Amino acid sequence: MRFFLAVIDDTARSANTDERVAIDIFNDSLEANGHWVFACGIDGPSTAIAIDNRAGAGLVTEGPLLDSAEFVSGFWIIEAENLGVARQLAIAGSKACNRKVELRPLL
Repeated sequence: MRFFLAVIDDTARSANTDERVAIDIFNDSLEANGHWVFACGIDGPSTAIAIDNRAGAGLVTEGPLLDSAEFVSGFWIIEAENLGVARQLAIAGSKACNRKVELRPLL
């Protein structure tokens, strides 16, 4: 099964050196144990562009779709045998990046 782990932050590009090292170690362990699929950081909401072209509306708005104090600042896509394993990996990821992590199964 694959899972989405969203890193929740309130400041863009806020990871310090110790957090980056811990994230690299966590990523290495994901790879070594067959859980790694993909991961990356995401720039802050101020760089977002919301696009709505449903029915050809062509609406383009500078800024995030939702204005919130917290936002997704990065994510992992992982492979795990079940939700319990994914939950434990999300807990370890939260500790590594020192941020909240939201876990969701991929459909």
